[in-house]
Amino acid sequence: MSPPNPSGARRTETRVDLTNCDREAIHLLGRVQSYGALMAVSSDWIVQHASENLAAVLGIAVRDAIGVGLDTLLGADALERIRGHMRTIDGAGSATRIFDFPMGRHSYDLSIHQSGRHLIFEFETHEPRQDSDALSQTYPLIQRVREAATFEEKCRAGARGMQILSGFDTVMVYRFAPDQSGTVIAEAKRDDSPSYLGLRFPASDIPQQARALYKRALLRLIADVSDKGAAILPERTPEGQPIELSLAVTRAVSPVHLEYLRNMGVKSSMSVSILKDDDLWGLFACHHRSPHYIPFEKRTAIELFTHLFSYELMSLEEREISEAQARTADLHRKLLMHVADGSSLARALRELSAELQQAIPHDGAILFTGDKLFQWGATPDPAHVPELLRFLNTTEASEVFATDCLGTDHAGAPALLPVCAGVLAIPFSRRPRDYLILCRREVTQNVDWAGQPEKPRDLGPNGIRLTPRKSFEAWQETVTGQSEPWSPLELQSARYLRTLLLEVFLRISNENVDEGQRSHVRQELLIAELNHRVRNILNLMRGLVSQSRQDDMTLQDFARTLDGRIHAMALANDQLTREDWAPLPVKELINLEFSAFSDSASASRLDLSGADVLVTSEVYTVLALVVHEMVTNSVKYGALSAPKGRVRITLSRTGAGALQIDWQDIGGPPVSPPTRRGFGSTIIEKSIAFELGGESTISFPPEGVVARFVVPADYLSETTAVVQLGANRNAALKGRPKLTGPALVVEDSMIVAMDGADILTEFGATGTEMAGTVRKALDLIGTHRFEVALLDVNLGRQDSLEIARRLAKLGVPIVLTTGYGDLGELRARYPACAIVQKPFSSITIGAALVELGLSDA
Repeated sequence: MSPPNPSGARRTETRVDLTNCDREAIHLLGRVQSYGALMAVSSDWIVQHASENLAAVLGIAVRDAIGVGLDTLLGADALERIRGHMRTIDGAGSATRIFDFPMGRHSYDLSIHQSGRHLIFEFETHEPRQDSDALSQTYPLIQRVREAATFEEKCRAGARGMQILSGFDTVMVYRFAPDQSGTVIAEAKRDDSPSYLGLRFPASDIPQQARALYKRALLRLIADVSDKGAAILPERTPEGQPIELSLAVTRAVSPVHLEYLRNMGVKSSMSVSILKDDDLWGLFACHHRSPHYIPFEKRTAIELFTHLFSYELMSLEEREISEAQARTADLHRKLLMHVADGSSLARALRELSAELQQAIPHDGAILFTGDKLFQWGATPDPAHVPELLRFLNTTEASEVFATDCLGTDHAGAPALLPVCAGVLAIPFSRRPRDYLILCRREVTQNVDWAGQPEKPRDLGPNGIRLTPRKSFEAWQETVTGQSEPWSPLELQSARYLRTLLLEVFLRISNENVDEGQRSHVRQELLIAELNHRVRNILNLMRGLVSQSRQDDMTLQDFARTLDGRIHAMALANDQLTREDWAPLPVKELINLEFSAFSDSASASRLDLSGADVLVTSEVYTVLALVVHEMVTNSVKYGALSAPKGRVRITLSRTGAGALQIDWQDIGGPPVSPPTRRGFGSTIIEKSIAFELGGESTISFPPEGVVARFVVPADYLSETTAVVQLGANRNAALKGRPKLTGPALVVEDSMIVAMDGADILTEFGATGTEMAGTVRKALDLIGTHRFEVALLDVNLGRQDSLEIARRLAKLGVPIVLTTGYGDLGELRARYPACAIVQKPFSSITIGAALVELGLSDA
């Protein structure tokens, strides 16, 4: 019954705290309004209660209805049709509506719902339409709401649309505050009607039980304030219980509320609930200066309009939440960048104070971390902050604390005024608690009430009786000691910010320890990888020596042959390591091997044709040995041993996409098949099949050796489909790669992941995160914003397709790394991205970044 005292703020008036109205049983009044008649029917279709006006509405005397079967009263055919409509009733919370239902010489609008053990039937005479169809009016009216740009404009459009639909003199959009008081935030009215725009009504004007009914029965029409209504007979059940009328559309009105309306000069009214997440957000409150009945069918259209209006308001709120999240995410990204550049948390927050102000408006900020205090903006004297921190330590741990009237809970608050009447405290550590505290100044508020809100008290036979106030003229109350309240949207932003601060705090706290551990792990991994590579090389060299020794040759020939094979491997390894183990062109390999024999056979005697192709490091080493052996044999016995001999090599692709290398000696001495097979022949005939799963064939017609080698498509990549290497390939790059924000590396090999992270860091990436699984990557994407992502296609038993799709939706550029050759299939499956063959290098990654537009050009 009393007006709210916002957040315990100081007031200039004395309150009356009486709540008798909250105990009035408004759902058990036992009467209906005269525009409708009611019957309560048992489960076996016998009328057990009926309203006195049954004869006026249906032409059936109430004494003739009670105790009689409904089929007898309405007719069997009518009852059967009604029962057909009633299939939609699924419990106490639902109702069936039937419009223009013919019974006898008249048509009726019916509402049927379950109430306890009764079915409640309500009948209203159906009136032929005298205006346009209300449902057809609903869409253009809600379209005006949809087109309104701001919250205020949408509320004004909603009030105007409701006025057009309902025909009421005045329609108000009434919004509830957290303390259940309400304010008129929009209004549409006739010129001579009183205005309530901007006025606040105390919570006691709408008692608690009335608010509960507004959530269940969404529309409430009072057609005539002077209507005495009709009683329901008998008044109670044989068990002594009145009929429960919470969902009855014709339910009579509380005498206290009728008196309240008469005091306002209102002759009829209607309230329509505006819900948000099944909670009562506000009302359309409609007033008329004369009795005003709205047919049931039009009232249904009005409910639909209100549902759509509520949806539009909530959609706008969702967009505002999304924008707030975007602002917080932007602050997140910038804060991480500052910290990654070596800034302290205090310095980073101070430098980003404008962004923080945009995310959560405030007047000043206090940062307490590491037992150090930092303040900027309008904040209290540092001497009073420790007491504030001790108070905050008594609040719930790990939760944002907000108040717009600090004096309500904190005894030391007066010393903080006027610069800190409200605080939003964000804890981001456990012991001791560190805080970011946002402060708001004291704001003296003049609250405009719709009349002095204290209700008068009359002494009656039952003691003190509360009566509705008679004056609704604007009455102003001055409230001090409080700040602007923190909105739900700002509180949500504070929770997002807390998560960000926790991340930054943990990163800074563990930075030195983590860096030392990472360096140690990286060193161990690199040593282990080096040992692995050295062992492989030594094993390979041992095999070359052992197998070469088995050939029947002199020591001098053995040394020369072994030297040549080692030299071939060295050339290949030199190319691979020079290009950071990136894929290399086959033509480059062949030219290198022929150039190695320039002293005895000019490299110009090579005819090399066909489209070039890149091959991976495994292929490159195997092919280097095969080509070396073929060139060696040609120099010794074949075309290159003759002055005018030539070698023709043709590159082509099979139907399966494999690389086919055709070799033919031309112009050399006659040849014949060898009489013995040495190690060199084994390399030529078996290494490609054994190591790559490919094919090797060689024949010896007299006119010259003919050979064919087939490398499977898995080891290949089109030179135009991947980032290229070589001395002249960087010339085509437009600008140098440049990154400025966080990057994501997804790779199941720790060494490769660290290598990728180092490369991106060299290009300017900050705060690079690494993930080795799909789940870890998706978790990071959910909590971070990335400027670019480096994804390996194959992650153990999974692939990175889901990650790529999530990043593409967020607009994050993607560099896809792969050790496979079928890039066409990858491009078909994956979102648009740059593809780099593994093993990648700083050159290939840099070129991919430039391709994606991440450069200084």
